[in-house]
Formats: sequence, C-alpha cells, structure tokens
Amino acid sequence: MLIQVPALDELPALRAIERAAGEPFRALGMAAIADDEPPSLELLTDFQRTGRALAAYEEAGPEGGRRLPVGYLLWEPVDGCTHIEQVSVHPDHAHRGIGRTLIDRAERDGGRVALTLTTFTEVPWNAPYYTRIGFRALPDAELTPGLRAIRAHEAALGLDRWPRVAMRREPRREGGDG
Repeated sequence: MLIQVPALDELPALRAIERAAGEPFRALGMAAIADDEPPSLELLTDFQRTGRALAAYEEAGPEGGRRLPVGYLLWEPVDGCTHIEQVSVHPDHAHRGIGRTLIDRAERDGGRVALTLTTFTEVPWNAPYYTRIGFRALPDAELTPGLRAIRAHEAALGLDRWPRVAMRREPRREGGDG
C-alpha cells in the first residue's frame, strides 16, 4: 500500500471514493449521510496544498495503468492534536487495513501527538472500528474547545440525528502499537 499526498488532478477521485463510501449508510436508515455532498474540490485543494490530505493507492495500477486512490484521509491540527476530519475507503477495497494505515500515517505526519476524531457511535465501521484500533470515547468533560466547536458544527449540520461521539487515541511509540 502506498500512502502519499494526492496530486491535484486526483482530487475528483477522492470525491468519488466519498460517494461510494457513503452508500452503505443507506442500509442503516441513514440515507441523508449517503446523499451528503463530498468535500468540495476547493476544500480538498486546501488540505492537499498544506500536505494534510493523504491518499492510499494499491502498489500497482490495473493492468499496468495509472494507480488511482482507493481511500483518503483529511487531517488538521486541533488543540495540539491531529484531528482526523475525514477518512474514507472505497467499499471495493474495505477490510484490508487501508483506513488504519491512513490513520497511522496521519499520526506520523501530525507529529506523533494524540489523534482525535468524531464519529457515529452505532455504525459498525465507525466508533466500534475506531475502538478496535485504539481510540476511546471522550466524555463531555474531556472535550477540548476545538472538539466542542467541531461537535457544535456537526449538530448544526444535523448529524446529531444519530448518536455521535468524539474519540481520542494517544500517540504510539515509533515502530510499535503502544
């Protein structure tokens, strides 16, 4: 698996990944999430130019052709942590460790500080998955000002129609999981 900052001309592929990754939400009665518009090219460009967009590629392209991204992650610094703004993997490439590899790379690129994210609590590939890879749910008393602002913005967007949580993973030692 190759992880790198995507080229500008690959940003439309990230939007396609987001659309495909949203489709499984329909089966959970969350069609509004599936129908949500992916990040704009302008926003993706901002993340790409600052080096805070990461894309995952299979080692070889189809039949020797150009490799296309199969997953992506956007991150930003929030209150001294690396906040995972979005991580999506195309469903055709799910269950291969791509999301975790992207998250681990964001941790490295963000300076080996704690990782944070917000997510749905009852979606199997959201909070339960993040718990399995070392994140813990944060009680309200542990939310930083930045995380409170993110959660308020999500609530204003209507995402709180489904239970959500902020999560944190402490930095891992170089070369290990703990």
